[in-house]
Amino acid sequence: MGFMRPHFRASTLQWLLTISCSTSFCLYRYDAGVLGGVQETEPFHRALGYPTGTYVIPMLASSYTLAACVISLLLTTLGALQASAWSVPHMIVGRVISGFGIGCISCTIPMYQAEMSTEAKQRGPDCAVTCIWLVSGAAIAYWIDFGFTRMDNQISWRFPIGLQCLFAVVAGGCMLLLPDTPRWYYAKGRISEGDEVICNLYDADNDDSRVQEMKQSILASIQLEESGEHSFKLLDLIWDNSDLKAGRRIRISFLILSIQQMMGINLSVYYSTVIFSQVGLSPFLAQLLAAVMNTLFAAGTIPLVFTIERFGRRNILIYSAVALTVCMVIFVAMIGLPESTKSPATQWVAVAAIFVYNNVLGYGWIGVPWLYGPEIAPLKLRHAGAAAGAFGEWLFSFITVFAGGITLQNVGWKIWIWMALSCAVGALFAFFMCPETTGESLEEIDLIFAKDEIRNSAYANEVHIHSVEKSETVHAEKV
Repeated sequence: MGFMRPHFRASTLQWLLTISCSTSFCLYRYDAGVLGGVQETEPFHRALGYPTGTYVIPMLASSYTLAACVISLLLTTLGALQASAWSVPHMIVGRVISGFGIGCISCTIPMYQAEMSTEAKQRGPDCAVTCIWLVSGAAIAYWIDFGFTRMDNQISWRFPIGLQCLFAVVAGGCMLLLPDTPRWYYAKGRISEGDEVICNLYDADNDDSRVQEMKQSILASIQLEESGEHSFKLLDLIWDNSDLKAGRRIRISFLILSIQQMMGINLSVYYSTVIFSQVGLSPFLAQLLAAVMNTLFAAGTIPLVFTIERFGRRNILIYSAVALTVCMVIFVAMIGLPESTKSPATQWVAVAAIFVYNNVLGYGWIGVPWLYGPEIAPLKLRHAGAAAGAFGEWLFSFITVFAGGITLQNVGWKIWIWMALSCAVGALFAFFMCPETTGESLEEIDLIFAKDEIRNSAYANEVHIHSVEKSETVHAEKV
C-alpha cells in the first residue's frame, strides 16, 4: 500500500510548497558556497593531506556541478559524506553525490512551483521568494564559515559542510506531503486526480467556476499541443519547424541559464575569498568581505518579489545585464592596473564594483532565468525545458568553476574580461530572444511562440476564453 498524503487547506498547502521549494534551493546554494569559505584554511588542507597542483581545489569545488549535469540521488546523505572526508577522493565522491541531488532540485523546483500556481501574477513573486532563499544559502554558508574558521580544528570545516543535511531533511519531509501538479495529472490522463489537486489549491468543490475554468484551460492547451500538424522532434532543437516552436523554447531555457553562469556569478561565489586576496586584502578581510558580498547578493533578490510583475521579465533581464556589464568593466579596470599604480582607493573601487555586480545580478539574473525557462516550455515538454535550463546552468557552472578556478591562479584578473563580455551578450540575448511573458497564464504562453495558423485555431481561442473568464471570476470574487 502506497503512502497516503493528508489533505490540507489551500493556505497550508501553499506554506508547505514554499518551505519545501525554498529550503531545497537554499540547500543548493549553501552547498555551492560552503566550500568557498573553508577551502583555504589549514585544517581543511591538513585533513585532505595537503593537496598540491592548481587543479585539485577547483576540481573539489566543481565536481559537484559536473555531477549535477547528470541526475540526482541520495539527498539526505550528502553533507554527512563530505563532512567525514579524510582525503581528496573521499571529498570528491561526496561532492559528486551532492551534485546528483542538487541537479534534481534545480530541474524540478522551478517547474513544480510554476505548475502549482493558480494565477499568472502568482508565478513571478513565488519564484522570486524561492530565489531569495537560493541566494541566501551562499550567504548563510559564508557567515557560518567565517565564524567556524576562527577555530583551528577539524570542526572548523566539518560542521559547516555537515549542516546541509538539515536542509535536506526539512525539504524532503515537506515534499512527501505535497501532491503532483494538476497539469501533470491531466497530461497523463488522470483527470480525477487533477481535479482533486485544483480543488485543494482553491479550497473549493469541483463545480466551482475557478476550478472548472483552470481545468478547461489546461485541457485546451493539451489539445492544442496534440493537434499540431508538425509535432516536436529532436531535430527541432537545431532547426525548429514545430507548430509551437518547442525547440526554440527549449533552446532559450538552456541558453538563458548558460549565459547566467558565463556572467561569472558562481566563480565569484566559489572563489570569493580568493578574489579579495588577489585584490590585495588580508586573509581576514577577504573572508569578511566574502560574507558581506554574498549577503548583498542575497539582498538583491528581495526587490524582485515586488517588481517582477510590474517591470516585466524581459525589461529586468535587459537593464540589469547592461548594469552588470558596467560593473564588470569597472572591476576589470581597477584590478588590471599595474601594481605600481594600485592604491587603497583602487582596491576599494574594485570591491565596490563587485559588490554592486553581485547585488544587481541577484535582482535581475537569478529569479527571472529560473522562472522563464520552465514557464515558456510547452506542458508536455516542460520537464525537458526545465532539464535543459538546469543542464545549461550546471554545464557552464562546471566550466567556469573548474576552468575559471585554474585561470584565477594562473592568469588572475584577466578571466573577468570574459565575464564582462558575457554580461553584454546577456543584454542582447534578452532583447532579441526573450518575448515578454508577464501576466500570461502558462497556457497562453504557448500562443506567444506558436505559428500564426495555430494561434488562430479553435483550441487557441478556447485557451484565451477560459483564461479571460478565469481572470474575471477571480477579480469579481476579490471585489
